[in-house]
Amino acid sequence: MHKWALLTAAIVTEVAGTLSLRAFQDHPGFLAIVIPAYLSSFVLLALVLRAGLPVGVAYGIWGACGTALTAVLATLIFADPFTAPVVVGIGLIIAGVLLIEFGSHRAQARPQGSTVSA
Repeated sequence: MHKWALLTAAIVTEVAGTLSLRAFQDHPGFLAIVIPAYLSSFVLLALVLRAGLPVGVAYGIWGACGTALTAVLATLIFADPFTAPVVVGIGLIIAGVLLIEFGSHRAQARPQGSTVSA
Protein backbone atom coordinates (compact mmCIF):
# COMPACT_ATOMS: atom_id res chain seq x y z
CA MET A 1 0.00 0.00 0.00
CA HIS A 2 2.92 2.34 0.74
CA LYS A 3 4.14 2.29 -2.86
CA TRP A 4 0.68 3.22 -4.17
CA ALA A 5 0.47 6.20 -1.82
CA LEU A 6 3.89 7.33 -3.04
CA LEU A 7 2.82 6.88 -6.66
CA THR A 8 -0.36 8.89 -6.04
CA ALA A 9 1.71 11.68 -4.48
CA ALA A 10 4.11 11.57 -7.45
CA ILE A 11 1.18 11.94 -9.85
CA VAL A 12 -0.40 14.80 -7.89
CA THR A 13 2.86 16.74 -7.68
CA GLU A 14 3.58 16.20 -11.39
CA VAL A 15 0.11 17.47 -12.31
CA ALA A 16 0.55 20.46 -9.99
CA GLY A 17 3.86 21.26 -11.68
CA THR A 18 2.39 20.96 -15.16
CA LEU A 19 -0.66 23.10 -14.38
CA SER A 20 1.60 25.65 -12.69
CA LEU A 21 3.77 25.70 -15.81
CA ARG A 22 0.66 26.59 -17.82
CA ALA A 23 -0.37 29.22 -15.24
CA PHE A 24 3.17 30.66 -15.38
CA GLN A 25 2.41 31.89 -18.91
CA ASP A 26 -0.02 34.43 -17.44
CA HIS A 27 1.34 34.81 -13.89
CA PRO A 28 5.14 34.58 -13.46
CA GLY A 29 4.83 33.83 -9.74
CA PHE A 30 3.74 30.26 -10.55
CA LEU A 31 7.35 29.45 -11.46
CA ALA A 32 7.93 29.11 -7.72
CA ILE A 33 5.67 26.03 -7.80
CA VAL A 34 6.87 24.46 -11.06
CA ILE A 35 10.41 23.48 -10.06
CA PRO A 36 9.65 22.12 -6.55
CA ALA A 37 6.62 20.22 -7.86
CA TYR A 38 8.56 18.48 -10.63
CA LEU A 39 11.49 17.78 -8.32
CA SER A 40 9.14 16.29 -5.72
CA SER A 41 7.42 14.19 -8.34
CA PHE A 42 10.67 12.64 -9.54
CA VAL A 43 11.88 11.98 -6.00
CA LEU A 44 8.56 10.31 -5.17
CA LEU A 45 8.71 8.27 -8.37
CA ALA A 46 12.20 7.10 -7.42
CA LEU A 47 10.87 6.04 -4.01
CA VAL A 48 8.09 4.09 -5.75
CA LEU A 49 10.72 2.20 -7.74
CA ARG A 50 12.76 1.59 -4.60
CA ALA A 51 9.57 0.21 -2.95
CA GLY A 52 9.51 -2.49 -5.64
CA LEU A 53 7.02 -1.41 -8.29
CA PRO A 54 8.40 -2.34 -11.75
CA VAL A 55 9.60 0.69 -13.70
CA GLY A 56 7.32 0.04 -16.70
CA VAL A 57 4.27 -0.16 -14.49
CA ALA A 58 5.19 2.79 -12.26
CA TYR A 59 6.15 5.08 -15.12
CA GLY A 60 3.16 4.00 -17.20
CA ILE A 61 0.66 4.70 -14.44
CA TRP A 62 2.43 7.94 -13.51
CA GLY A 63 2.42 9.16 -17.10
CA ALA A 64 -1.10 8.02 -17.98
CA CYS A 65 -2.77 9.31 -14.83
CA GLY A 66 -0.79 12.53 -15.03
CA THR A 67 -1.82 13.05 -18.64
CA ALA A 68 -5.49 12.28 -18.03
CA LEU A 69 -5.72 14.37 -14.87
CA THR A 70 -3.86 17.28 -16.47
CA ALA A 71 -6.17 17.24 -19.51
CA VAL A 72 -9.31 17.24 -17.35
CA LEU A 73 -8.07 19.93 -14.95
CA ALA A 74 -6.70 22.11 -17.76
CA THR A 75 -10.16 22.01 -19.31
CA LEU A 76 -11.75 23.10 -16.04
CA ILE A 77 -9.14 25.69 -15.06
CA PHE A 78 -7.88 27.08 -18.38
CA ALA A 79 -10.76 26.18 -20.72
CA ASP A 80 -8.45 23.97 -22.79
CA PRO A 81 -10.31 21.89 -25.40
CA PHE A 82 -11.56 18.46 -24.31
CA THR A 83 -12.58 16.93 -27.61
CA ALA A 84 -13.47 13.41 -28.68
CA PRO A 85 -9.89 12.75 -29.95
CA VAL A 86 -8.54 13.83 -26.55
CA VAL A 87 -10.88 11.38 -24.82
CA VAL A 88 -9.89 8.59 -27.22
CA GLY A 89 -6.20 9.39 -26.71
CA ILE A 90 -6.57 9.21 -22.94
CA GLY A 91 -8.40 5.90 -23.32
CA LEU A 92 -5.58 4.51 -25.46
CA ILE A 93 -2.98 5.62 -22.92
CA ILE A 94 -4.90 3.90 -20.13
CA ALA A 95 -5.29 0.76 -22.25
CA GLY A 96 -1.55 0.73 -22.90
CA VAL A 97 -0.77 1.03 -19.19
CA LEU A 98 -3.15 -1.83 -18.42
CA LEU A 99 -1.42 -4.01 -21.00
CA ILE A 100 1.96 -3.23 -19.43
CA GLU A 101 0.58 -3.97 -15.96
CA PHE A 102 -0.96 -7.31 -17.00
CA GLY A 103 2.16 -8.21 -18.96
CA SER A 104 4.40 -7.59 -15.96
CA HIS A 105 2.24 -9.84 -13.77
CA ARG A 106 2.34 -12.59 -16.36
CA ALA A 107 6.14 -12.34 -16.62
CA GLN A 108 6.48 -12.57 -12.83
CA ALA A 109 4.25 -15.66 -12.75
CA ARG A 110 6.39 -17.51 -15.31
CA PRO A 111 8.60 -20.17 -13.69
CA GLN A 112 12.33 -19.43 -13.36
CA GLY A 113 14.32 -20.63 -16.36
CA SER A 114 11.38 -20.94 -18.76
CA THR A 115 11.64 -19.25 -22.13
CA VAL A 116 9.11 -17.83 -24.51
CA SER A 117 8.92 -19.71 -27.79
CA ALA A 118 7.86 -18.13 -31.03
